[in-house]
Amino acid sequence: MPFISKIQRQTDYNRFPSSTPIVIDNGASYFRIGWAGETEPRVIFRNIVQRPRHKSTGETVTVVGDHDTALLKHFDCTRSGPRSAFDSNVVFQFEIMEYILDFAFDRLGANGSRIDHPILITECVCNPVQSRSKMAELLFETYGVPSVAFGVDAAFSYKYNQQRGICQKDGLAICPGFTTTHVIPFVDGEPVNRGCCRTNIGGYHVTDNLKQLLSLKYPHHMARFTWEKIEDLKMEHCYIAPDYALEARLFQKGSKEAEDKTRCWQLPWVPPPIEEPPSEEEIARKAAIKERQGQRLREMAEAKRSSRINELENQLHGLEFLLQQLAQVEEEEISSFLSKTGYVSKQEIESTLTKVSQSLRKAKGESKVEQAENEEKADSSTSDKYPLINVPDNMLTPEQLKEKKRQIFLKTTTEGRQRAKQKRFEEELEREKKTREDEERRLENPELYLEQMRTKYKDLYEKVEQRKRLKINGGHANGNSSGGVGRGERLNAAQRERMRLLTTAAFDRGKGEDNFGAKDEDWQLYKLMSKDNDDDDDGADEDEAELARVCSRLQAIDPTFVPKPEPTPSQAATTEVPRVRPLTKEDFQVVLGVERFRCPEILFHPNLVGIDQAGLDEMTGASIRRLASKNEALEDRLTSSIFMTGGCSLFPGINERLEAGIQMLRPCGSPIKVARALDPVLDAWRGASAYAANLQFQQQTFNRVDYYEKGEDWLRRYQLRYTL
Repeated sequence: MPFISKIQRQTDYNRFPSSTPIVIDNGASYFRIGWAGETEPRVIFRNIVQRPRHKSTGETVTVVGDHDTALLKHFDCTRSGPRSAFDSNVVFQFEIMEYILDFAFDRLGANGSRIDHPILITECVCNPVQSRSKMAELLFETYGVPSVAFGVDAAFSYKYNQQRGICQKDGLAICPGFTTTHVIPFVDGEPVNRGCCRTNIGGYHVTDNLKQLLSLKYPHHMARFTWEKIEDLKMEHCYIAPDYALEARLFQKGSKEAEDKTRCWQLPWVPPPIEEPPSEEEIARKAAIKERQGQRLREMAEAKRSSRINELENQLHGLEFLLQQLAQVEEEEISSFLSKTGYVSKQEIESTLTKVSQSLRKAKGESKVEQAENEEKADSSTSDKYPLINVPDNMLTPEQLKEKKRQIFLKTTTEGRQRAKQKRFEEELEREKKTREDEERRLENPELYLEQMRTKYKDLYEKVEQRKRLKINGGHANGNSSGGVGRGERLNAAQRERMRLLTTAAFDRGKGEDNFGAKDEDWQLYKLMSKDNDDDDDGADEDEAELARVCSRLQAIDPTFVPKPEPTPSQAATTEVPRVRPLTKEDFQVVLGVERFRCPEILFHPNLVGIDQAGLDEMTGASIRRLASKNEALEDRLTSSIFMTGGCSLFPGINERLEAGIQMLRPCGSPIKVARALDPVLDAWRGASAYAANLQFQQQTFNRVDYYEKGEDWLRRYQLRYTL
């Protein structure tokens, strides 16, 4: 609808005299309002209300009609969905109906809350008297309308098309609406209420069924399946199959005809950028940048090393000078001299001097052998510190025995540290040796060396990952095919041997007395069961260390090398990590095949969606049988003028399918003709507009005086005559 300013709407509203009726087509799907005598309604909007909260202020607003995405993006709509005043085509929420009428009268141009024009409003056939009474109360009490008339929307559409020769005075009006479907027989131009039928199936259920089918078929595109878009897809692509079973077999076989009937909805898709491999110039440029960065880091490290050497040399000279001065100090003045220097004893100064000397040698980059020799010399001098170790215990006093135990503990700790240093020293020498050998082999043949390193990295990586998978899943060596993994399958060889030894010891102990541990052989068993003998774990650590060394080596010599990521425990549990396929244009296509005729088929077979009611063709036969008089001539006249109106009558093929279904219910040779309205959506409002423009329309309304005097009982007996 084009935008019209409020001033222009009020100007147009004031042009009509108070005697001009206002026509309202109050449908469950759309609300239409306009002036009597016109061919088009002035205002059309969806018959829904939503009350979201503003995201920043928290204020609640009322939104009537279609969802404006530009407006609703500022509101939180998660807790307030669209609400309708209807329940199965009957108005029962009059608070919502008041919001809708306020919005409609404002869009029509009403200046205030009072409406001084007669109202003709549509309702469903056989509308409950309470709903009609509440609607009259709302119009009279809230808006102060002078008079009101109620009429059936399908009847107005039937009379409008009857005047244009589409249908006859005697016929059947079938109206598949939004939530319900009605069949109304017409005799001499007037509807016969006792012959009406209704089922709770309509266009809403067709749209909802299509939305569910597409959501199940394409769960990753559910956010795009909005109600408005599914409604458009339904009206654009869905059709009624002449024979549902035959059409389904056609798509099941996948024939050429089925492919021609398939439709495709392309969602927005942007192709991902293609990553090209780096060129030789790019690799050379990155290598040069890396070399410059390395050179800068080396210069910074050299400057830091020089500063460190100067600092250590100054500290070393200061300690040497302090020792020289301490040698010249007399015995009585040593304590006062040391209190000024911050040291407690001469031994502490010498220990600090030794540490500073070692740090200085390390900073100057002396060889590992020289450092080890210096450390051995320093450690050999400490042997004089433990004079009580070789002295027998019977020659020592209790205080000397305590001192001997302390010296033994200190010597053991010192020797342990020396062994650890020696082990680290040997490992460092071995790594340096391997590095030199690798560098020599690389210089001899760089390409062959690089290929060997890549192969070695791949083999080590697979070996480590295989060991991790076996540790988590087990090797299934026991023939366990049920999918479960026992503890025995997760244990390696050393762990299984320990379990065997424990079981043997427990079995032997159960034969007789509990004397385990009395012999030296029993204690040897504890050594065999020690976890230190787990060779497999040591092998795993060596493989991981070698893998880390090869990885760092490849990163240093190969700019294009990218190490493989460390797998998570869930990924390591699987034998093969799944690879993600890049999305293509076909992944953003929604294909409509069997859904095109499967969804609207519920109009003829509601049991497809769990509704145990009759379809359109069965309702026609039931409506004819409900007529009191069994007149075959009347029945032939009714079936020869079957009129289709409502939004669902726009489905292609519905006339032919309905005609074939009614033919199965009627005797052979019965005349059957199905016609569709000129405009199934707006003909109801146009028929009501033409009816309200008649001069005799005022005689069909009831005013406020009748409402207050006669009340609800008169509304129960009220029925509009459609032939004026």
